[in-house]
Amino acid sequence: METFDIVKLASYRENNRIEAKAAKGGLPRSMWETYSAFANTYGGVILLGVKEREDGTFETVGLTPVEAEHLRQDFWNTVSNRSKVSAVLPIESEVEVLEADGGMVVAIHVPRAPREERPVYINGDLFAGTYRRRGEGDYRCTRQEISAMLRDQGFETMDSKVLDDLTVADFNMDTVRAYRNRFRTVRQGSSWTGLDDERFLRAIGAAAVSREDGRLHPTFGGLLMFGNDYDIVRECPQFFLDYQETLDPAIRWTDRVHSGDGMWSGNLFDFFFRVNRKLAESLKTPFKLDGIFRVDDTPMHKAVREALANCLFNADYHGVRGVVVRRTPDKLVFENPGDIRTGIEQMRLGGVSDPRNGLVMKMFSLIDVGERAGTGVPDVFATWANAGLPEPRIEENFGEADRTILTLMLEADAKPDNNEQISDDYEQINSSNEQISDNNEQLNGLNEQITERQRVILHFVEKSPSATYDDMARAVGVSSATVRRDAEILIGCGLLKRVGSRKAGHWEVRGEKNHDIR
Repeated sequence: METFDIVKLASYRENNRIEAKAAKGGLPRSMWETYSAFANTYGGVILLGVKEREDGTFETVGLTPVEAEHLRQDFWNTVSNRSKVSAVLPIESEVEVLEADGGMVVAIHVPRAPREERPVYINGDLFAGTYRRRGEGDYRCTRQEISAMLRDQGFETMDSKVLDDLTVADFNMDTVRAYRNRFRTVRQGSSWTGLDDERFLRAIGAAAVSREDGRLHPTFGGLLMFGNDYDIVRECPQFFLDYQETLDPAIRWTDRVHSGDGMWSGNLFDFFFRVNRKLAESLKTPFKLDGIFRVDDTPMHKAVREALANCLFNADYHGVRGVVVRRTPDKLVFENPGDIRTGIEQMRLGGVSDPRNGLVMKMFSLIDVGERAGTGVPDVFATWANAGLPEPRIEENFGEADRTILTLMLEADAKPDNNEQISDDYEQINSSNEQISDNNEQLNGLNEQITERQRVILHFVEKSPSATYDDMARAVGVSSATVRRDAEILIGCGLLKRVGSRKAGHWEVRGEKNHDIR
């Protein structure tokens, strides 16, 4: 029987990854809403036999071993009933009965559901029984959110659909010629360069033979890549591409490029190359020669291209608000409709490529734009770290309009001006990853002797009381999640105290002589 540390329990708060339920009279109905919400958002832990005090901390309610085991059995019986829950996500080891001071606790680890199983819903009702997590609460998803999850379920990517009501003659032929010129330069010697336009477009995936009439028609990916805005919007009414440049605060936009203005095609290919040139101007280019020729394509230029391409590959073009790329003096921001299919953590780690628009990715990769191996975003992070710039920030916003946002700061001392709640939620996501993966070890960590890394953290915050978790992480060379865990341990040991709010407060190092941190 594992032991549950009640001291550690008292330091927890309900957030977007932890939910406490007293469950004294059996499994609460609201638990299944939380199960659905965790499965459709980031995953999380449901604690049964625990209640929340008025100050937000947790305490056990005194479940007996028999009651706890009964709850565990009831959970498995209910979650296995498809009329109650649409997907069984936890495995046996992820539903634990733990011993705590004052009673037993049942900990149910609910993983984020694979996209093939989302939305996870309850009571056999897709539209009334699908939930997501926001802050400390569960909310019922809108039809728009549910539709977005259903679009993501398929094994084929969104852009593979064949459009029987269009022909390749509807493509913007100036865009096709520009693409072929780049392909010819990059793929010298390819047998495809000698094909006529129709065969070439079929070879790269921009067109396919329809099963309905046996004729060649554009794919949705081909339309996005080579079509005209008016045809794309007819197929996808919410489609919109927008580049906003604000270099002078007195002027709303110092430059803007957007689809639908009638001045250019409005397709992805032309948007990418128009915007990439403008973004390149925001980067400092060191003087470097390759023989007698100047080299202007730095790792940062390549990273920005990757960020822009990744935004276009992963956008849900049926979602609202479209793709937005913003340039200001101190940052670049890439926003696309749709959540992250692999999740923030996997996107950051790389190694798994699961784009919404696989044909668009293929067509760009054939002209050496974009990384198909799933390492594009990690390369962006590595490039920014090597340049000594703040770590790129990935945000995933759920709600009426799911959005993925990547922010690249251009100045070493710049601070992202994100909403404080988003910042709090993102820190909770990072810290909870390690809490969930090795929960029991953390729960028993308070009584261990502090480590050398924790001593370094104490020295650092003593000299820099206003330090953030990111500052500490850079100082000791570990992740922000690890530093946050260390800080919680130090707070629990009485060595560290947070005074004031998360945003405006500061750290105090306490009792250092008694604990020999020097």
